[in-house]
Parts: sequence; C-alpha cells; structure tokens
Amino acid sequence: MTRYIDRMLTLTIDTGSPTPPFEQLRLQILERVQSGDLAAEARLPPVRALATQLGLAANTVARAYRQLEADGVIETRGRHGSFISAHGDITQQEAQQAARLYANRIRQLGISAEEGLSLVKAALLS
Repeated sequence: MTRYIDRMLTLTIDTGSPTPPFEQLRLQILERVQSGDLAAEARLPPVRALATQLGLAANTVARAYRQLEADGVIETRGRHGSFISAHGDITQQEAQQAARLYANRIRQLGISAEEGLSLVKAALLS
C-alpha cells in the first residue's frame, strides 16, 4: 500500500487490490470531489510527482487524469496543471467560485481555516 499526502489530498493505492491502480486513483479523486473535499479550482498534483509518490508509472496517473477529464471532473490547463472543474448547475458553480475566492483571501490575511469557517458560518446565519 502506498500513500500520497498533502494538505488537501490523501490518496492510497492498494497494490494487492484487484482494482487497477489507475481506477483506484480515479475513484478516490472522484469521491473527494463529490464529498466537497476537493473544491472547484483546486490544483491536483502534477502527474510525474504523484506517480513518484505513489510508486506508479506516470502513464498510470495520466490515464486516471485523462478519464477524469473526459468525465468533466477535472480540466487540464497545459503547463499550468490539472484542476478540479466547476460542477453542478450555474448557481452551484458560482457558489464554488465564491468559496474559492473567500478561501484564498482568508489565507492571504493569515486567518486560520477554523476561524475562516467560523466567520462564514456567522455571516450565513445572520
């Protein structure tokens, strides 16, 4: 079993599983998008870096990314990398964009995630 861990994303590949590694990777990223753990515009690790961390061939990671892109889950922006696509209806997409902008601004201000969540919760409930 191998793992990739960063502040936004933890991925695990079970080498003893009958499910191919590219499919394990694809399903884990999809699950994190559907659960909201990976928001629109979140940048995914580069193919080669992720492959190295997980002990996989770069083509295995690239295959998972290609399938996710074909399904509209991610978008690849050339040398800039791969990002989670906005999903849902237009209202949901705009809400995702607003959340991303808020999160970026909170980080710029040096406010913790917990305090940022508390601030937005208070604003939504007022």
